[in-house]
Amino acid sequence: MDRPDEQPLFPDLPVIDSAHHLVDRVSDAIAPVLGLRRFLIDDYLDYLGSIHHVIASIATEGLSMYRATGPAELRCVGETEFLNGQAAMAASGLYGPCLVGAGIIAAIDCRRGDWVSRILEHQIAAAPQRLKGFRQSALWDADPSILGGIFDCGESLYRQDEFLRGFAHIARSGYCFDAFVLAPKLSDVLFLASRFPDAPIVLNHVGQPIGIGAHGGRLAEEFPQWRRDMAKIAACENVSVKLGGLGSYLLGSSLFRAQPPASSEQMAAQWRPYVETAIDLFGASRCMFESNRPTDDVGGFGTLCNAYKRITAGCSADERRQIFAGTANRIYNLEIEELSRP
Repeated sequence: MDRPDEQPLFPDLPVIDSAHHLVDRVSDAIAPVLGLRRFLIDDYLDYLGSIHHVIASIATEGLSMYRATGPAELRCVGETEFLNGQAAMAASGLYGPCLVGAGIIAAIDCRRGDWVSRILEHQIAAAPQRLKGFRQSALWDADPSILGGIFDCGESLYRQDEFLRGFAHIARSGYCFDAFVLAPKLSDVLFLASRFPDAPIVLNHVGQPIGIGAHGGRLAEEFPQWRRDMAKIAACENVSVKLGGLGSYLLGSSLFRAQPPASSEQMAAQWRPYVETAIDLFGASRCMFESNRPTDDVGGFGTLCNAYKRITAGCSADERRQIFAGTANRIYNLEIEELSRP
């Protein structure tokens, strides 16, 4: 819920939410992370509210609505079909002007060998107009309590030969790949981006700093290493970065699910070092705003969006247009009509 005292900054600025999830009947393991079992188009639109000019969004895989039968490698296609259906509802105009799910980032498992090309074919067929990329998380930390055995993908997935053989199919396809690691493994994203310099890669959640478990209370101490790793990745011109993910449980912040919710000033004060550094390193043309809802849970969208607008207040008007819509529109080839008007 938005704070009643929040008034929108730059209210006419077009916004594309470059990452959020739409899920239903999520598993018992994932439900505590999301704080819910269902988050559909109506829920997302209620979350957005109307104080910011959100024109479109990108729905990202969230381990939901997999097929119950058929080859195990293709069950993830069920989620893409589901997301495409939600996006079709939005495209009807009956839910308002926002094109929810204008782009879809689908699940993929690059460890499936020759199956990867078949998975690509089926995923593309499931959402031929809206599919814009794929994501396979590589979440791992030396402290197993951080992921609780839910998302642990094994150490250095993006360096494994089996993964790299499968990833080559994505690189040849021309689709974007969303990379998601915890900050201590950012070097794995650098390895992948260097290995496939022509593959467009989008780093999720500003490299996902963590402040829980063994990293609790060490955000300031670990910030310099995060910055060094981000600088190396930024030197890879095929990598863009999403500005978000700082409102999840992983940061260990008191803002997470706070009651009453934090103000945009409080959010901006805490997140500014990461967001400003990412913009400085990558440039506005390779940065894109995301809500990461419902994983990011710090209150209403109006407040969260204001926080990022506060952080970018020192940017030029053109830089803000890129960060909040232009970069996502270009990188994911969304072709949003409003952004093409003179």
